[in-house]
Amino acid sequence: MGALAGKIWLPALITGVAGLVVAAGAAAVTGGLRQFLFAYLTAFMYVLSFTLGSMLFVLVQHLTRAGWGVVIRRMQELIASAVLPLSVLFLPILVAVLMGNGEVYPWNNPAFVADHPLVQAKASYLNSGWFTVRAVAYFAIWIVITRFLLRNSLKQDQTPDPSITIKLEERSGPLIFLFALSCTFAAIDWMMSLAPEWYSTIFGVYYFAGSMVGSFALLNLLIILLQKPAGLLSPISVEHRHDTGKLMFGFTCFWAYIGFSQYMLIWYANIPEETLWFQARQNGGWEYVSLVLIFGHFFIPALLLLRRQFKRSKVQLAFVSVWLLVMHYVDLYWLIYPQFAPSPVFGLVEIGALVGLVGLFVAALVKAAGQHSLLPLNDPRLDESLKFHNI
Repeated sequence: MGALAGKIWLPALITGVAGLVVAAGAAAVTGGLRQFLFAYLTAFMYVLSFTLGSMLFVLVQHLTRAGWGVVIRRMQELIASAVLPLSVLFLPILVAVLMGNGEVYPWNNPAFVADHPLVQAKASYLNSGWFTVRAVAYFAIWIVITRFLLRNSLKQDQTPDPSITIKLEERSGPLIFLFALSCTFAAIDWMMSLAPEWYSTIFGVYYFAGSMVGSFALLNLLIILLQKPAGLLSPISVEHRHDTGKLMFGFTCFWAYIGFSQYMLIWYANIPEETLWFQARQNGGWEYVSLVLIFGHFFIPALLLLRRQFKRSKVQLAFVSVWLLVMHYVDLYWLIYPQFAPSPVFGLVEIGALVGLVGLFVAALVKAAGQHSLLPLNDPRLDESLKFHNI
């Protein structure tokens, strides 16, 4: 992988930087700083979701002592480890908040707060200082988790000592608890608070569900792409891809269930402070984006993945994975952008920010992948994983 990573890393880095430059330049000409920050936040939450989804699944594998997924675990550990460079890439959002001009978050604008009693009641939570402290805490938790997982996994590459596996299993439970809290409140802080008068008790779960869909779509695509050159990841068989396809299908259905539950409960209660959020997404052209999500993020991929062949064929699984990666971005765009404009806006600013952050994410990922084995060596359950077969 080292030679391939060397060929990809620099072009990905250049593409990432160029994308952000294009986004900033286009924003300066058309939409200004506010549009750039919204585009940047959307793209950031997109790439962050890959690391969070992968992080949780590695923890779950250790907690449940899963043997089948050992051969795919290193890829997820490397994806999760990209949270460290992403913590640096969050700085533009943090700086915008600390400037206190309300460019992104209305609660950060004193004039807005003065006119909205509900936001005033939340001022002890929604303020720039406390927002910064929480952001630092979230990234600290995620970095500690990923370093713990990857460091011990790499340590086991050098020795078959089963005590390493036991330590990973014992500590995964408490770490999942920390992950759940941090992921939930990060989604609340960074996306839900864009509409500070609105709230949903399952918003964090909704973001988590989408993150799992996106992380499995990315994992499937990477496995298929890396099995082509020089036989990389050849121990990962059609049986493993079949199961990652099942998981992608399962979380696609779970995402739809949470999305429907959130909408149905708010619609039934019909409380103005809650319905306004959905009203903004049912008017001005956003209703078409909503329909795209209903069919594109659920019905179409769910129907395709119901078929056994779509989970076992490389071409078909890659197609559904790419499809869901696109739909996952559309989902985050639908969550964030109605707070920026009453109608959908998508141009060079949004494309540049997406290309920029995806490029930098890919650069960080291939840099890490080029330095380590793509398979966890000496794991006590590696043999079980290599012999895995779907019944």
